[in-house]
Amino acid sequence: MKQLSLSVLILLTLSSLYAQETERFAYKQVLKLMGTRFEITAVSKNEMLAKNSIDSAIKEIQRIENLISSWKPTSQTSLINENAGIKPVKVDKELLNLIVRSKKISDLTEGVFDISFASVTNLWRFDGTQNTLPSDEDIAFSVSKINYKNIIVDENNQTVFLKEKGMRIGFGAIGKGYAANRGKLIMQQLGINDGVVNAAGDLITWGKMESNTDWSIGIANPKDKDNVMGWLVISNMAVVTSGNYEKFFTIEGKKYSHIINPTTGWPAIGTKSVTIICADAEIADALATSVFILGSEKGLTLINKLKNIECLIVTDNDEMLTSNGIKLNYYEQNETKKIINNHLIINN
Repeated sequence: MKQLSLSVLILLTLSSLYAQETERFAYKQVLKLMGTRFEITAVSKNEMLAKNSIDSAIKEIQRIENLISSWKPTSQTSLINENAGIKPVKVDKELLNLIVRSKKISDLTEGVFDISFASVTNLWRFDGTQNTLPSDEDIAFSVSKINYKNIIVDENNQTVFLKEKGMRIGFGAIGKGYAANRGKLIMQQLGINDGVVNAAGDLITWGKMESNTDWSIGIANPKDKDNVMGWLVISNMAVVTSGNYEKFFTIEGKKYSHIINPTTGWPAIGTKSVTIICADAEIADALATSVFILGSEKGLTLINKLKNIECLIVTDNDEMLTSNGIKLNYYEQNETKKIINNHLIINN
């Protein structure tokens, strides 16, 4: 385990380390999808191709949202939840496969990742309206409904059944990563060989930046978010962060974040953020949540056992810990680094 004296980690997509003239341009669109901020980038010489590919990626992500969202009453996920303890529900193969993959990650993490955690989410609101804590009795009852092994998947009949009434599934810890993967695939199929899909911190890159260099992901100090301390250089990789600093509320001076430990039913503690780097945004999304709940020691032990997956953790004590194979770049002390509109500016 590596320990670094950085106070916090924030990811910033950087369009270029140094100003360069190029025939290629990065075309971007920012909009709200799946209840959060998406930024989709296509690098191309052809503006129409780039914009059409972004539009197609948006339509694909909207389609996925309509399929997997537990907040849309007409979605297949909502239908599964409505029939918990009653009957199996026939679903699209795509949704069934996502549930199968989710259960495999549950096995890998010994239940720390569990899409049936959704049974407890009704007790917690991170929209600024919660001013009291749920009772221990309510939490205990909801936790009793959490068990991914009670999600019964029949691949032959293409059905999903939640064994107990009151069970719910939700894809908040894996859905954005899946959507980012799909957005990337659609754009590649349309001829975009270089780009980024950034789903509010669930980010996947492919190809090169407009400067024909690999993509750079900046590490910033949240106490001064305009200053960059270092960066990762990646290509054809996903970088996904789960943090406690975006969705939370405070009661009597104590902070409660939106990442729920399915074992206790309470928000996970001890960690400020977790960043996972690997080739697949869906896996990175699920593992970022899992490591956040596991904590630094158990989380890094898990990641160091996995091939081609790296991790950065910022603890509540502002220590940054990394997995064994990660490569970080740092700036010289006499350099001034600023982020302006997600562009990195360096002054010597």
